[in-house]
Amino acid sequence: MHEKNHRLRIWTGQETVLIPHLFFKHYKELNITDDEAIILLHLIAFHAENNDFPTPNDLELRLHKTNNEIAIQLQRLLQKGFLEISQGVNNSGKIFEKYSIYPLWERILDLLESKENVEEKNTKKNEEGELFTIFEQEFGRLLSPMELETISMWLDVDKHTPELIKAALKESVLAGKVSLRYIDRILFEWKKKNITSIKQVEQHTQQFHSKTTFVPPTTKTNQANQAPKVSFYNWLDERE
Repeated sequence: MHEKNHRLRIWTGQETVLIPHLFFKHYKELNITDDEAIILLHLIAFHAENNDFPTPNDLELRLHKTNNEIAIQLQRLLQKGFLEISQGVNNSGKIFEKYSIYPLWERILDLLESKENVEEKNTKKNEEGELFTIFEQEFGRLLSPMELETISMWLDVDKHTPELIKAALKESVLAGKVSLRYIDRILFEWKKKNITSIKQVEQHTQQFHSKTTFVPPTTKTNQANQAPKVSFYNWLDERE
């Protein structure tokens, strides 16, 4: 038992090699073969041992591969752009060569960025599709090609968010003026007032209602559960 504990201490006292989890998760997507992945892992291990330019002979001592097979794998990794040979200068001023796997990490980051862009595009398409559906529900019919183009221009040209367009649609519904012309005017006024978020829309609406809400005087005839009258903002009446 004492001998096992001694061996365990030796084991846990060994230096560790850190491999980013992203490497194992994405190397297949980068068309890195399992054999090439093993070579890369060994290069990382040699780097941890302060050997930045292990030869095929060094690698052969740790792999079930011949010197020639390892040399071919290294050449393929260089050709695929996952590995590069760079130069350094030691303390004596002597130039030396070393392997660098930074190109591999850059490729993984590029892959992740590309995936994020695809997800953003898909999310945008889904939001736009939902937006068209909401307009058709409120209009009670299919949108015409010109109406679809108008909404698309709000998104692509005017850079209004789907949330802001839906808020403008809601304003038009509350005002009883459900038309693209009225909604376009709302969006124009919001842009002029630099209103770009739902919170700003709510604040602006509350400010207007607080100034225009009419509460009738309390009398015996209107005292019983009579709600206050609320004026709606008529965006077509906006003036400079």
